[in-house]
Amino acid sequence: MKKKTDATTAFPDRESIVAFVKAHPGEAGTRELARHFGLKNESRAALRRILRELADEGLIAKQGKKVHEVKALPPTIVADITSRDSDGELIATPAEWLEETNGPAPVIRIHVPRKAAPGTAAGVGDRALLRIEKPDNKHEKTYRGRVIKLLDKARNRVLGIFRTLPNGDGRLIPIDKKQVGRELAITAADANGAQDGDLVSVELMRSRGYGLPSGRVKERLGSLKTEKAVSLIAIHAHEIPQEFPADVIRESEAAKPATLAGREDWRNVPLVTIDPPDAKDHDDAVHAELDNDPSNKGGYIVNVAIADVAFYVRPQSPLDSEALKRGNSVYFPDRVVPMLPERISNDLCSLKPSEPRGALAVRMVIDKDGRKRSHTFHRVLMRSAAKLNYAQAQAAIDGRPDDTTGPLLDSILKPLYDAYALVKRARNERDPLDLDLPERKILLKADGTVDRVVTPERLDAHRLIEEFMILANVAAAETLEKKALPLIYRVHDEPTVEKVHNLQEFLKTLDISFAKTGALRPTLFNRVLAHVKGHDSEPLVNEVVLRSQAQAEYSADNYGHFGLNLRRYAHFTSPIRRYADLVVHRALIRALGLGEGALPDTETFETLSEVAAAISLTERRAMKAERETADRLIAHFLADRIGATFEGRISGVTRAGLFVKLSDTGADGLIPVRTLGSEYYNYDETRHALIGSRSGAMHRLGDVVQVRLVEAAPVAGALRFELLSEGRTVPRGGRMRDSRTGKPHTGGKTRPGRDKKDVKKSRKPSRKARKSKKG
Repeated sequence: MKKKTDATTAFPDRESIVAFVKAHPGEAGTRELARHFGLKNESRAALRRILRELADEGLIAKQGKKVHEVKALPPTIVADITSRDSDGELIATPAEWLEETNGPAPVIRIHVPRKAAPGTAAGVGDRALLRIEKPDNKHEKTYRGRVIKLLDKARNRVLGIFRTLPNGDGRLIPIDKKQVGRELAITAADANGAQDGDLVSVELMRSRGYGLPSGRVKERLGSLKTEKAVSLIAIHAHEIPQEFPADVIRESEAAKPATLAGREDWRNVPLVTIDPPDAKDHDDAVHAELDNDPSNKGGYIVNVAIADVAFYVRPQSPLDSEALKRGNSVYFPDRVVPMLPERISNDLCSLKPSEPRGALAVRMVIDKDGRKRSHTFHRVLMRSAAKLNYAQAQAAIDGRPDDTTGPLLDSILKPLYDAYALVKRARNERDPLDLDLPERKILLKADGTVDRVVTPERLDAHRLIEEFMILANVAAAETLEKKALPLIYRVHDEPTVEKVHNLQEFLKTLDISFAKTGALRPTLFNRVLAHVKGHDSEPLVNEVVLRSQAQAEYSADNYGHFGLNLRRYAHFTSPIRRYADLVVHRALIRALGLGEGALPDTETFETLSEVAAAISLTERRAMKAERETADRLIAHFLADRIGATFEGRISGVTRAGLFVKLSDTGADGLIPVRTLGSEYYNYDETRHALIGSRSGAMHRLGDVVQVRLVEAAPVAGALRFELLSEGRTVPRGGRMRDSRTGKPHTGGKTRPGRDKKDVKKSRKPSRKARKSKKG
């Protein structure tokens, strides 16, 4: 049954939506529901809202943009392999399952083929990505699963740094922050030749019940003393492939440069690359010129050329298999672990000046308001006119050209910036999420230690390249959708109802309104960010708004990019370092008949869904490894400054304590809650704060504080601080005040700093009550 929502649109009722979801397990999403009920684009926001409400009420369950019946598993799931049955088959359970909502977790029986594909040979204790088959019998609760990819092998080994003792025995210093202070004893007989400073893999041995637990060195992974590479720890800890197999190297070395065969000749188009000064590969080039079409007066033509990686990396080749396994390049301060061998990434696919290079290019026509009127894709042979860095290009525009940029200023750089001025206008109208979160960069000395930490200035040159790349990515997605070809989208879901509610409650404590009416849009968040611009609360609000957002990922199912405020978006511009972009290149070649290296006909929505899930995981792996390496480098840098005082900002609040980010280096460290004082501290989730149960002193996310460095564990990248600053008091009905100075703190009126229920639970019984209890 359908009900009318307005004069023109028939909208399904909730019962009809739930019925459709149950009838199409794991297949129903916003797109499928809208198509089934004949909903127009303007009705999809309301449909998404109802799906969120149904999920919050426990009537359906969500995974990404697919919805399914509660107590039913989606078609693809991460699961933990827990045991074997009497027949020897592997048994698994979902890695994330809310029993209080969905009941007992279902059992998944894993089908193990006689010959498992590489990377799918699973065992008890492993975590794996599974493709799920629903039971034939609706009363049967056991599912069948097939391993798509192993995510984490069972761990009975510990990684750490080997340290020798005077008696010849050794100690293992674990690299995991959670294991700080938990050393392992290693006898000389079990050291397996390990030397002081070696990164080693140690097998845990049976504990003797007294003294330190012991271990045996199984593998020496390299020396931090000789390689001067803290990044080596993260590479091995996250099992990031570092060495290319011999067949991959042979294939890359045998590759020949692209020629004009099957390509348009763009060698006279003065495309230029603009990258960071330390960039090793240059896979995108840009060019702009005034459009001479009378119907587009004041408009520009923008060309974006991207290295033709698909020409060299063919589907199902050794190069392709290794690239998919890696998923992306990983960037550390001292090294890059590339997705492709140097012969491809730094040579044949690097758009070097004056060298002919194959490229996949998009020609975009921009009108005077900055909107893209049309676009076309071309497979070309190009020749870069210059290799520039961001600061160099910006200096030329600002009136300080050098020997390289001087001759390019009028003919190349000024048209680029003029076209960007138009595109920027359209970008401002689109109003994507505008978070101000400066990124820090670690600069190393020649010996691999930290020299300093800097925050690079954001220039118009950066924004110019970003906006042109976004335009090219949108053009790629639009072309492939029009051709009805499967592709991998870059998607970013809107915040959940729960996260929006939590943000609203938090903003109330600052007297900031977040009135959500109608569809959720980035504009709502931008209004809040603009409201606090230049105020003390600006960093705090930026951080909390960031935490309210979903994580971007790759998906074969398009549910848009909320942060960029775009309905369709696909990564096209970096195939050297991202496998998703390579897939999009292949799809464009197939869709437009551009020659060799096309996406095979065997690639379907289902197979690309698996690829998208796999490379989303490798992306998160890379981000974690990069972050941990930065933490270790900074911990090494600060290890000899124990007792020093620093200024920082509270960057995280948990029941366990406060996390503080130092202002000068960006280093993160913990202040354990037990060190804050003698009173009990309540965790106020709404305010993102710890609040003293007696004094009402509040320590809140975003507060500027003074801390003393108490401990540094360089191997684990862990720092521990002591808080020197006083908290803010929160009198009833008044403004928050600094408990030391008594002055009001900016942020508005709030409720009392203590939650009565929490205080009641934590307050000790009075002396009278204790005596009464004893009596």
